Amino acid sequence: MASPHASSSPRPNLAFRQLRGPRSPGEFAAAVRRAAREIGEHVSCDARYIGRVESGEIRCPNYAYERVFRHMFPGREPADMGFAPRESVRGRGARKKGSAPPGSSESPAESRTSSGAAESSTESSEESDVLRRAFMTSGTVAVAAASLGTGPRAHRRHAGETEAAAVEQAVRHIRLLDDRHGADGLYRRAARPLKAAYGLLDAETRRRSVADRLHSGAGELAISVGWLAHDSGRFADARSHYAEALATARVAGDPALEAHAFCNMAFLARDAARPREAIRAAQAAQRAGRRLGSARLMSLLALREAGGWARLGDRQATEEALGRARTLFERGAAEADPEWMTFFGEAELEGLEAQCWSALGDWRRAADHAERAVALQDPHFARNIALYTAQLAGDLARGGSPDAAAVAGGKALELLEQVQSARIRTMLASTARMLRRHASNPAVSGFLDRHEVAVRPT
Repeated sequence: MASPHASSSPRPNLAFRQLRGPRSPGEFAAAVRRAAREIGEHVSCDARYIGRVESGEIRCPNYAYERVFRHMFPGREPADMGFAPRESVRGRGARKKGSAPPGSSESPAESRTSSGAAESSTESSEESDVLRRAFMTSGTVAVAAASLGTGPRAHRRHAGETEAAAVEQAVRHIRLLDDRHGADGLYRRAARPLKAAYGLLDAETRRRSVADRLHSGAGELAISVGWLAHDSGRFADARSHYAEALATARVAGDPALEAHAFCNMAFLARDAARPREAIRAAQAAQRAGRRLGSARLMSLLALREAGGWARLGDRQATEEALGRARTLFERGAAEADPEWMTFFGEAELEGLEAQCWSALGDWRRAADHAERAVALQDPHFARNIALYTAQLAGDLARGGSPDAAAVAGGKALELLEQVQSARIRTMLASTARMLRRHASNPAVSGFLDRHEVAVRPT
């Protein structure tokens, strides 16, 4: 009896099309991205992806998309949304060797025509299952070993859609863990997939689109690992990783990656007390970013510039850059907004402005913005809530409000039980030093005791 999927033409997914309703593919993709953020997932959904699902080209979504779709449509199983069973699409039982796949999973292997190539395609499908299981159970390092060139087939030196998708997923996984737990425990673990990703840049690829994705993914991974170094106080390592990402962007002619690299270089320069370098890097990021059509990106880059001016003590230039940032932010989100900017909402805008006013010595204004940042932050970004709370404690202490500073500092200490960040610990240590002269105050005394316990070696 012929299989219902014997035809080489994919079947349109009418059930999924019905779920989209009157919304355009672009509008529906935006709704998918919003739903992903609500549950702490990172998906780069666009109108093209929706079109591939509705046409039947994507017969089964990856695990991240499946979780998002279940969140969007409670009570519906993937089959109710028109998707094929996962085992029929991927893995050893998906199809007999040599048979033509009627559709694909979200990250299909490149199509091949010879019988040997068809066998290789089946192997790639099996490797994809290994990759997914590794990511679900063991995290970033296991993914690198499973798919980024360190496994038994590494001698083949060929990279396709599966490998490009693995690099992109490694980036998302690192960002997700950092959002929830902070950088300290992640940095060393992230070095292995980064090395493997850059090893893939010299592999043979049969499509220019795959090569472009590998370069972009490796560059984004370098930035993510650089950020882990940056946030855990390893500034020299961070500078090296950011420079590597910038070089990759220049080689690939990728303005989005270039803008991101310069953005982080500006942030690092500010933290390393090189404000003029921070300004120049932020301005370079803006030159690259103008081509991308994202007002939110340009807003963030203006804030990076403002941070440099504030460290220089130039209030007028700081206010001008902050005004630009707010104007750009108010233009709203757009399809062109980079995927890595999921953290940048109104809370981050307020938090970065608080840092500027703090650098200028306007403690009351800084505390007002930091307080708004804490109130507005999505609970998913636990690390950022801890950061803004520590910022608030420091600004209150400097502004002469020791009681309120102690309360905020205590909340930040509670958050540090789930977040590991050298940056936040350093900020709280500074606040504790400032508050010691108020140790006779019961609230301050309680905070100082808790802080001493928190920093005591175990």
